[in-house]
Amino acid sequence: MKGLSEQQLAFLSTYGFDAALFARWQVDIAAGRLSKAGNAVTEPLLAPPPGAIQKLPGATTKARRELERLGKEAVQKGQLGLVVLNGGMATRFGGVVKGVVPVLGRSRSFLSLCCEDVQRAELDCGGPVQLYLMNSFATDAATKAHFDEYENFGLEAGQVHHFTQFVSVRMERNGRLFKLANGEISPYGPGHGDFAAAFRRHCLPDFLARGGRYLLVRNVDNLGARIDPLILGHHVRAKAEVTVEVAPKWPEDVGGSPYLYRGGTQLIEQVRYPADFDPGIVDVFNTNTFTFGAESLDRDFELGCYVVEKEVEGRTAVQIERVVGEMTAHLQTNFLQVRRQGRDSRFLPVKTPEDLEAARDEIAEMYDAGPE
Repeated sequence: MKGLSEQQLAFLSTYGFDAALFARWQVDIAAGRLSKAGNAVTEPLLAPPPGAIQKLPGATTKARRELERLGKEAVQKGQLGLVVLNGGMATRFGGVVKGVVPVLGRSRSFLSLCCEDVQRAELDCGGPVQLYLMNSFATDAATKAHFDEYENFGLEAGQVHHFTQFVSVRMERNGRLFKLANGEISPYGPGHGDFAAAFRRHCLPDFLARGGRYLLVRNVDNLGARIDPLILGHHVRAKAEVTVEVAPKWPEDVGGSPYLYRGGTQLIEQVRYPADFDPGIVDVFNTNTFTFGAESLDRDFELGCYVVEKEVEGRTAVQIERVVGEMTAHLQTNFLQVRRQGRDSRFLPVKTPEDLEAARDEIAEMYDAGPE
């Protein structure tokens, strides 16, 4: 491919680089068919209709107990897998592999807490939970070494599955390859929209063969998104293909929300908002935590390609990204409002070292004190 050496192509191919697709992106960037302005939706974004966003039943109700029973039964039967989106390059965290960063003591990292969550769910429900880590070219080696060093944090070797998302390379605003000061290319992970295709390629057949039916998908840095039979039971009862967890929106939130768009309620990320759009018409926020029916992933999804600009070595680089939330435009979707505060919070994102320091006591309470 023009501009890439055989050695570079060999490296990129290891992570599923699609040279033909990238060449089309270059042409479309140069011609203006792909642009930041072109990210925006082309039809009105409206507030979801009444009832589109559900809430869990009260703490002492029979309905709540029934949902918990359904969720526990699914875990007991080995039907749940946990997928951790662990491919981000953590630029706001100093460019480290965030999953291996200590959270509560040296050995209790973000990823260690994911393993503790799996073990807790297995103990509470009496069934096995498979753990899937979607790494990237930037996180794969360090993540595997971390699990080797701590012997899978007590999980069985066959219970932990590493797979990688895809890779692309940054461009100039004219579509040409973006080169670093040393002349090298600048690879990146093109977003968590890779999840469905990468999981289908690497893990889905085995998960289904094990009797797997449901996948809880979460960001590595959202320490609130723990396995909860109540949430799983709600998904089972709803008979949806995907359940999306949304939380009350706070003024500083950056990201997407559910809107009525083209006749259906779906997640629309902030990168797609028109310039004059007021996102305040919706008071909930996408936590990027999903429960998928596994069989619903056994298909191709046509997700949008969105232009994002990044500062790299003091210059502007262009990259194309996809978002997992856009799958709600293709799947029967259940939106569920969850808590954002207290030990039962399901949204505790840690984006910077300062976030971690500020939330450390809350994290300890959440993981060491048990449910409220």
